[in-house]
Amino acid sequence: IDEIEALSSIYGDDWCVVDEDEKIYCIKITDCLDQPKWTLCLQVILPPGYPTSEPPIYQLNAPWLRRQDYAELANSLEEIYVQNLGESILYLWVEKIREVLVEKAQSSEPEPDIKKTTEEVDEDDGDDFLLDYQPIQEDQIKVLNYMTSESQEDEELPPIHHGNPVTDRRSTFQAHLAPVVTTGQVKRVLEKLYENKKIASATHNIYAYRIYCEDKQTFLQDCEDDGETAAGGRLLHLMQILKVHNVLVVVSRWYGGILLGPDRFKHINNCARSVLVE
Repeated sequence: IDEIEALSSIYGDDWCVVDEDEKIYCIKITDCLDQPKWTLCLQVILPPGYPTSEPPIYQLNAPWLRRQDYAELANSLEEIYVQNLGESILYLWVEKIREVLVEKAQSSEPEPDIKKTTEEVDEDDGDDFLLDYQPIQEDQIKVLNYMTSESQEDEELPPIHHGNPVTDRRSTFQAHLAPVVTTGQVKRVLEKLYENKKIASATHNIYAYRIYCEDKQTFLQDCEDDGETAAGGRLLHLMQILKVHNVLVVVSRWYGGILLGPDRFKHINNCARSVLVE
């Protein structure tokens, strides 16, 4: 408890409590305070045996982080743990990561090109970032191409309703809804949404649809996680519980640099529920 209070006071706004009960925390680390070039988020879970007998469970998260960078950092953190068995080590970890970021900033290594990653930049950057962004969700539409026949290609585009955005710790969620009765319409709606540069730039575009086939008295339904593991299935399950059909729901998430843990699923489902109710 003393360590958590100390870290909270040292790092201020860069220290985030993800889940107090589960002791999950996130620390935003940069190479400098004024104009940081390199940023990394360290998420830690403190198990019951920490610090006397168990190490923190951790995750390193940054748009520029590659396998080799991750491995080198992980080795450094584990070395610090071994050298300080039984002691509080979070401060040492944070400062070691900061040291690595400072070295990157001072070296000739080029700055991270955020535009080429799937991680979203801070929403404060606005649409200036989005202008040059190339949509990365083309594969989802290709999958639907196999499901739709040629006769469905010219189907009318259904109206699309956009829900109110919700922001939590710099991540923003927004739901979009359209009435659909064929997979061809699902494809048309997705294509239309991805024409919007802001939606196309979302870190995740999770969707689910349910279509009732009267002739067979069955449901045609499917979902897509788009990198947010299990989110599509949860969204489809929500639609089943609410007994809605002939509708497509898409939830866009723009990642803001701070891991939200299970809260992200709460926001995804709440946005979807709200737009369905509307």
